[in-house]
Amino acid sequence: MADRHPEPRYITFDCYGTLINFEITKTTKVLLADLLTPENESRFIKDFSSIRVDETLGPWKPYPNVIRDSLARAMAKHGLEYRPSYADALVAAVPTWGPYPEVPATLAKLAEAYPLVILSNADPAQLAQNVEKLGAPFHKLLTSTAAHAYKPRHAAFEYMFDALDCGPGDVMHVSSSIRYDMQPAEELHIDNKVWVNRDPSIDPDFTRNVSSGRENWTYHEVGDLSGVLTVLGL
Repeated sequence: MADRHPEPRYITFDCYGTLINFEITKTTKVLLADLLTPENESRFIKDFSSIRVDETLGPWKPYPNVIRDSLARAMAKHGLEYRPSYADALVAAVPTWGPYPEVPATLAKLAEAYPLVILSNADPAQLAQNVEKLGAPFHKLLTSTAAHAYKPRHAAFEYMFDALDCGPGDVMHVSSSIRYDMQPAEELHIDNKVWVNRDPSIDPDFTRNVSSGRENWTYHEVGDLSGVLTVLGL
């Protein structure tokens, strides 16, 4: 866990899975219900997730293409017939998803004291529709489209620093994702960060060992976004 850090100039957020309920697993299961079986569903969902990470590490391409190419790869890996309509439905679903219950009120409170910033892998058109549902004023919405780099690549965060004219010590970064956000934030010396652990069933040994040296990371762990208010003494 992290010690108390100096007051941040900005609170920066991951969006999907942190502020917006990222329902891609649920949506995928519904879309592919006729193809997935109890025996292969869990492995397919895990593979689809890991392939999406892999797709973000290559040359930049629009986020809808990340979804399309990831789904096509996952389905090919499992011997399932890919149809573009499956990916089109997933892409169309993203902007329809809304916030977790505690998020709007928490953001409204935070916005009274700090400029709020989103750093997201999403397409700007998708993100804008989700952000409308948050009901909070944001100082900046920063996306991979402008950065031409996806989290977890360092370039995405470096773009954020440039856009805010600040350094790692000026932000508190908040995310539910260890792989996309917490790990690169640690590597880039963002010491003031908050992990929103929305799934308490996650094996603690797994979360401690996601990255070498995790026990030395500086971060606060909270169960939902309202915990950020406690961290900041609000």
